[in-house]
Amino acid sequence: MELTQADRQHLDKSKQDTGSLGNTDVGLKYDSGRVAHDFSCIHSKDLLPAEDGEEATKHFLQELVNILLAYINKSLKRSSKVLDFHYPHQLKEGLEGFSLELPDQPDNLEQLLVDCRDTLKYGVKTGHPRFFNQLSTGLDIIGLAGEWLTSTANTNMFTYEISPVFILMEEVVLRKMHSIIGWPEEDGDGIFCPGGTMSNLYSVLLARFHLFPVVKTHGMSAIPRLALFTSAHVHNLIIFTQINTTFWFLSVRGKMISSELNSSIETAKSKGLVPFYVNATAGTTVYGAFDPLNEIADICKHHGLWMHVDAAWGGGLLLSNKHRVKLQGIERAHSVTWNPHKMMGVPLQCSTILVKKKGLLQECNQLCAEYLFQPDKHYDVSYDTGDKSIQCGRHVDVFKLWLMWKAKPEHSNVCFWYLPKRLQSILPSPERDRELHMVAPKIKTKMMEEGFTMIGYQPLEDKVNFFRCVFSNPATQREDVDFLIDEIVRLGCEL
Repeated sequence: MELTQADRQHLDKSKQDTGSLGNTDVGLKYDSGRVAHDFSCIHSKDLLPAEDGEEATKHFLQELVNILLAYINKSLKRSSKVLDFHYPHQLKEGLEGFSLELPDQPDNLEQLLVDCRDTLKYGVKTGHPRFFNQLSTGLDIIGLAGEWLTSTANTNMFTYEISPVFILMEEVVLRKMHSIIGWPEEDGDGIFCPGGTMSNLYSVLLARFHLFPVVKTHGMSAIPRLALFTSAHVHNLIIFTQINTTFWFLSVRGKMISSELNSSIETAKSKGLVPFYVNATAGTTVYGAFDPLNEIADICKHHGLWMHVDAAWGGGLLLSNKHRVKLQGIERAHSVTWNPHKMMGVPLQCSTILVKKKGLLQECNQLCAEYLFQPDKHYDVSYDTGDKSIQCGRHVDVFKLWLMWKAKPEHSNVCFWYLPKRLQSILPSPERDRELHMVAPKIKTKMMEEGFTMIGYQPLEDKVNFFRCVFSNPATQREDVDFLIDEIVRLGCEL
């Protein structure tokens, strides 16, 4: 629909204004550069692809960018809050004109911009230097630019014909990750997945299919009862507890005990089970522990088992000359989960399943849907990667990582070693520390209500609640760690 003359007058009417948002007699004025525009009479129907919608679209998006830039700048200021906390019933009831309810009639662009601003206002600033909660923190500007472009392109990763550039980018990035692990680049395979849990699930499906291909067409009833093995600190327990029998073993500090792994495999065999898979963890979710990969690889080789390494968190250390030693032996794995949205700081979501054997993903998951994967296309159909995936259609997660890799080839993350050491050096005395842990939920409540910092807590087995601090934000500095400890002590003393 075309803009009416009145609408054009409202859109073209402008004045010099120093703020991003101000009240006038006709509504709110939004600053686009130094010129303010009135959106109170403009609706989504007036934006592109509407005829003559280019100017309205440009001004609307420019103002949206202004809102986003203001949010980014505020998120990085230590004087600003990490969150403006409200309880669920408060947000549901509406705050200062912000309502979650859907209207019967279309809102104008002025209201939509206010809604965008308020959505950010009442959310959590995970890019704030004093946000230590789980799990992905920080906001990489190059990655953000990649996410904006990805949404603008709005395409799918299932075929080359609709996503040629992104498909080839994925191939290049996965090949690079293979070489960093230590696999031959030409032999490996992989895809981007919606999170580490899905990547781990792929590894189980691949291992099962590799041992018993008949499972794809005849199901679990056609194969013997299987056994897989992992630490109790596996990235996501539920994926593993739903697949026949699982044996758990761990050391005091959360690492898998290789001697117990070997004896558990023998025990499983004696009970008529067929061991087929071992999941080793490189960077557990709570302790940050690394399983002894070489020892586990020796055992897997001896028994003929599939070895998977869940390096969702710790995979980023492969880029560090100093710390990659923690993943020694990962090159012997059959598959690896690696989440760049964790230690590498890529915006959510960005997770991969990497496979040493080329072609196995396709063999395991291929369904040959004829409406997508015709074999007689005019290009090499091996680039139609949708048939590698159990979900077929996939969001484009590769571009932001590709762009960040070009901007920062080394992906160094200084906070991994320096900041945890600082935290350890300034922790309260053991006696005082135990007292604070006993009241961790109460401290966390006060912390969120005040909003100046944020950290998670949890119990573990027979241990009381303890604070769990996550470092992955390059903006976080020594002063922020000091502030966190001071806040925990202050809030604890006020209880």
